[in-house]
Amino acid sequence: MAIEHARAWALPKPWGILDLRPWSNARHEGGAIGEIWYERSGRRAAKSSLLLKILFTNQPLSIQVHPDDAFAHSIGLPHGKTEAWYVLRAAPEAKVALGLDRRLTQKQLRAAVDDGSISNLVVWHAVSCGDAIFVPAGTIHAIGAGLVIAEIQQRSDVTFRLFDHGRQRALHVENAVAAADAGPAHVQGHPVQLTNERTLLISSPYFVVERIELPPNSTWRLDGERETWFLVLSGGARAKSSDMSTGDALFVQSDSVGLRAGPSGLVGLVAYTGEIPVPILLRRARQPGATDQRPPHAPPLVPRANMSTSTNERLELSQ
Repeated sequence: MAIEHARAWALPKPWGILDLRPWSNARHEGGAIGEIWYERSGRRAAKSSLLLKILFTNQPLSIQVHPDDAFAHSIGLPHGKTEAWYVLRAAPEAKVALGLDRRLTQKQLRAAVDDGSISNLVVWHAVSCGDAIFVPAGTIHAIGAGLVIAEIQQRSDVTFRLFDHGRQRALHVENAVAAADAGPAHVQGHPVQLTNERTLLISSPYFVVERIELPPNSTWRLDGERETWFLVLSGGARAKSSDMSTGDALFVQSDSVGLRAGPSGLVGLVAYTGEIPVPILLRRARQPGATDQRPPHAPPLVPRANMSTSTNERLELSQ
């Protein structure tokens, strides 16, 4: 059983920013910070199977691809890297790239990397605050400038770069070509309202991502039977005898934790292992002096065929 306030680590990146507020007050002597990683706080805690991050972009990231489990195993890695993004802030012209505008052979993809024309083949899409985007392993992708994105992923730091905007960092052509699904990205789905408080954003073979909204001054229990990450997006809450505000994160596994939303309510992102939403994630707690208790909602299971959902209704990706 575990209930832990996550530790946040700031990582410098050439495409990062200086001011991370309101999500973090971190500073780095070397300059821009591109990522905040959340880790378990227990001294002897086992590594989690999921990794929660926040990304801050002042420049576009490299065009890249991550391996799936099969390819990762073939090169001696424990697993691949499927991920999902939730947009926390977006400049007016902010974009992400997902997939290519047409199907390429491995030979064609290698040539496009060699001559740099891969930068003209990726498909860019406008995004805005509140969009959720599923990025299966093997998808060629990139994140543009002017974005703050919460990312949940399989625990892996393996990235194969195909194009890096002249930053003089190494490319990983052979592995990238071998790992990539060199074609258009899969169609994104739509959000599913599970209860008044829960909205399903992503369901995948590796994790489920939900957005939760709790009314002001309401009291709940968050059930973390599976490995569960909880990130405060706005508002605040009291959890495990301490206050949580924007950018704070909680790790729960095989346990449940009380949450009391603050006077402005609470909006949070919850991600947990598994393929479909848990029937009961939140339970309304009985208030002192109350004579009734609101029954918990049991959301319907999502059909296995609908493996990804997204709040970004404007992302119309080609099959």
